[in-house]
Amino acid sequence: MAIPQVLEYAQQRFGTLPDYPWARDPDHAVLRHATHRKWYGLVARIPGERLGLSTAAKVEILNVKVRPEHVGGLLMQDGIVPAYHMNKEHWVSVLLAQVAMEEVITLLEDSYALTA
Repeated sequence: MAIPQVLEYAQQRFGTLPDYPWARDPDHAVLRHATHRKWYGLVARIPGERLGLSTAAKVEILNVKVRPEHVGGLLMQDGIVPAYHMNKEHWVSVLLAQVAMEEVITLLEDSYALTA
């Protein structure tokens, strides 16, 4: 799955249009609830080294909120790492190129519900 697919899914499923709050980071888009504007996702292209990866190449990620008791198990899966630029107790970063679309959708759905 890639960022455009995530954004398309969020628009079709939740009616969410991406918000680009940082002019200096046009590759970063926030997914917010329409009613209370609370974040349920962040998509970004960032250098892999910022996630502890051994590459400076940019990778596409999706940050999602998860239940704290699920963080440990999720971090044991390939393609899921501690959250980039978010609370690592409640959020994880999903490397979109490494995680199956079904898992990405499940995590996005859960994040939307947790932040409702």
